[in-house]
Amino acid sequence: MTDTRMTGTGMTDTPGSTAMTVKIVIGHRLGKGNAVADGVRAAGGEPVVIPGPGADMKVGDVMAAENADLGISFCGSGGAGAVTAKAKYGHEIEFGMRSAQAGVTAVEQGRTVLGFGFLDSEELGFKVTEALLKKLGRTA
Repeated sequence: MTDTRMTGTGMTDTPGSTAMTVKIVIGHRLGKGNAVADGVRAAGGEPVVIPGPGADMKVGDVMAAENADLGISFCGSGGAGAVTAKAKYGHEIEFGMRSAQAGVTAVEQGRTVLGFGFLDSEELGFKVTEALLKKLGRTA
């Protein structure tokens, strides 16, 4: 496991490195999310996968605890976890999405929690992380 330290903005850095990245929380209704986490990692982000069934409903809570930059919620409708994060923490959300490109567009529009149907894919994690890094002017 990589030794990381938090900064006050949700960015992480590895000791001895000046590279800055983004932290992305992943919550999947069925306790999955590892494929999207692999994509986040491949693009240079730091994924935080919430374990266990019903994890989508905890995205906002874990984002607050981890000082994360973005949350991704997966459930059948693609909305429950995102709507909960908005209601509880005021996040800008987009939900009901079914493609990686929809997620990229939502990030470009400033959304901080993305709600998808069951789309646990490496492509989604990679593209959304790239879009977020670009939007925030950060590098991996």
